[in-house]
Parts: sequence; C-alpha cells; structure tokens
Amino acid sequence: MIVKSIIEEEFLTLAEVKEILDQIREKRADEEELGYELRRAIRHAELFSKGNAEENRALVAELMKMEKMTKPLAVKIADIRPVSKDELRAIYAKERFNLSEEELSGILEIVFRG
Repeated sequence: MIVKSIIEEEFLTLAEVKEILDQIREKRADEEELGYELRRAIRHAELFSKGNAEENRALVAELMKMEKMTKPLAVKIADIRPVSKDELRAIYAKERFNLSEEELSGILEIVFRG
C-alpha cells in the first residue's frame, strides 16, 4: 500500500487500539478469515495493553494537565505504567529537558491513582 499523504494523525494508547481491533474482529468474524497482520496486531494488543481504553483516556487527560507533558509522552506513560522514577527517566531520556524529583513524583502519583 502506498500512502500519498497523511490526512489525520492521532495518538492512541494500546488499550484504545485493542478496543478498535476488537470491533474490527467482530465485524469481520462472519465475513472472512482474519489476515496474518491483523491477527498479530490483535494478539500484541491483548498481551501488552494495561487497563481499559476508558481508564487510559482519563489517565492521558490527567497527565496532559502537567507542564512538561506532550501527548506522545502521556500515551507512552499510560501504555507502560511506570512504577519507579528510573522507568520515568527512561521514557523522558530522548527529551531535551529533565524532570525534577517533584515532577517525577507527581507523574507517578497520577499513574498509581489511574
């Protein structure tokens, strides 16, 4: 498939992707056999998604209220659900700024609440 241009782009958590893939699976269940790529994508989403789509949307919304947060980072944090400051630092490693201990603690508090 050749893509000529991107019309729209949206960042989704893995739980949201799982929800969408489940809808596709239900729709195609009677019509045809699922393709290899779709089966693999569904399996991956089932194995690695944490929580449900609604919880993850709420978590991303809460994280987006923070100062040094971008949508891609919020989605990544919701997908990984880090449990330590070191894991958070690893997520932020490619960013051009560092987080203070208070900011790291704030993010972890939101993750544990969500």
